[in-house]
Amino acid sequence: MSRSGIFRPENLGQNALAMIRNLCFSLCVIGVLIFIIMAATYKPDDPMFHSDSTFKSDKSVFKTGEDLLASNKTAFEEAENRGCNGKVDDPIDCGDPEVFHLLMRAAIDKFKDIDFYRFGRAVRGINNTSCHMAWRFRPKGNTAAFDKDYRNFVLVSDNCTVSVVGIGDYHSGVNAMKRKRKGKDAKTEEFEKLRSEMIEETTNDSLSGVELDGSFSRGKYLVYSGGGDRCKSMQHFLYSFNCMLGEAQYLNRTLVLDLSICLPSIYTSSGQDEDGKDFRFYFDIEHLKDTASLMDQGQFWSEWNKRREKDELTLHLVEDYRTTPMKLARVEDALIMRKFGTVEPDNYWYRVCEGETDKVISRPWHMVWKSRSLLDMASAIAMRMDWDFDTIHIERGEKAMNKEQWPNLDRDTSPEALLATLQGKMEAGRNLYILTNEHNTSFFDPLKAKYSTHFLDEFKDLWDEDSDWYAEMKKLNNGKPVELDGYMRMSIEDEVSLKAKKKFETFNDLTKDCKDGINTCRSAS
Repeated sequence: MSRSGIFRPENLGQNALAMIRNLCFSLCVIGVLIFIIMAATYKPDDPMFHSDSTFKSDKSVFKTGEDLLASNKTAFEEAENRGCNGKVDDPIDCGDPEVFHLLMRAAIDKFKDIDFYRFGRAVRGINNTSCHMAWRFRPKGNTAAFDKDYRNFVLVSDNCTVSVVGIGDYHSGVNAMKRKRKGKDAKTEEFEKLRSEMIEETTNDSLSGVELDGSFSRGKYLVYSGGGDRCKSMQHFLYSFNCMLGEAQYLNRTLVLDLSICLPSIYTSSGQDEDGKDFRFYFDIEHLKDTASLMDQGQFWSEWNKRREKDELTLHLVEDYRTTPMKLARVEDALIMRKFGTVEPDNYWYRVCEGETDKVISRPWHMVWKSRSLLDMASAIAMRMDWDFDTIHIERGEKAMNKEQWPNLDRDTSPEALLATLQGKMEAGRNLYILTNEHNTSFFDPLKAKYSTHFLDEFKDLWDEDSDWYAEMKKLNNGKPVELDGYMRMSIEDEVSLKAKKKFETFNDLTKDCKDGINTCRSAS
């Protein structure tokens, strides 16, 4: 080995230095590799890192207030320990981690009856002393899908101490609302401008499922014309509408939709059928557009008339509802029009889906949702009752007066009978939301001695002239005000009832009378 020269005295110094350099480099490489492996396998215990799919399948994603605060404890303590040179008049920095955790702690402390899923980032509110923050949640013990709230927080800053002095009402923090329009800096927008833009975004009146260029002439369409479904009950309308929607899906055609519907007299304050109501008053057109190919009828006919001769578009007319969708599956014409006659009951849309078709066409009920504005009102009502309430549906009206068909209903739905029925089933002091067709709500005043009673009209500020709903409907209705009609009220109350802890129904829980009159009750089997 001495012949190699490595251990000769004159070479020992430089060889030792080379070995030290190589050793240090090797240790550095090993350290970097260890760091990379640790970083790749680290999973933060922060609900903001969970995807929605994880949320839907894993109930453990929901955290208690203590869990959420504990998972962010280190960052919060670091923020609290930072130096501060603030002044009383300095604007609140809503993007500061300390402020975020302060808002999160305030929300968790205030809303103890809900399970939080995750918080969004805090943004500037309506002035220098407010912040807006959103979160996802659901009521404790409720397995329904989560709701979203966004609140206005009022803060004060005194030298190094920032504190929350007030939290606004449900959906008051509009700057934290998820926005569709790009290029807007929410921090620099004034409150009224944000509010008007929010309304504009929720009233998109475009129904087009196809581009209005050459692709229009390559499309395939289905339209229903005439029939006796107009001005029937909304349940009838939806039954027929879902048949039409199901056929369009089966045929893989764009459905040509008339947004103008007729509201029957049973839902109107005038007691008369009211035509010209907008479909979007009642149903979520955005969701329908996301799940089906739709085109507005007025827009369709305008394009059809311009392009029919030029592009040789053809029409296949069907005047017999007994012509099944299966027989139309191979029709190549651009438009299939089902024209319904005037003789009942042969002129109803839903008859297309009867018989053998019933086994082929599936009515897509899951596509037709209540409008977001009505759902928001239902959530706001539930929020004002702290998501901790029961509901009771009391049907009286003409049935209570007809003693031949409903001999016990009037007595069984009296306040005294209701108190006796609820005894032992509902704790005293509970929030009790009453759904009823009894116009004189003071009739139920005796229940106030034991429960905190609520009726829909108690929350009328949600649809008055200063409300978001009023502005949104007015925009949809070409600047004309819209009345909260009977069907809207029913839709809201149905959703409120779904959010209740306990539910009591007239003909299941309050009386032995039959819903459809004497001797019509279904057997227990």
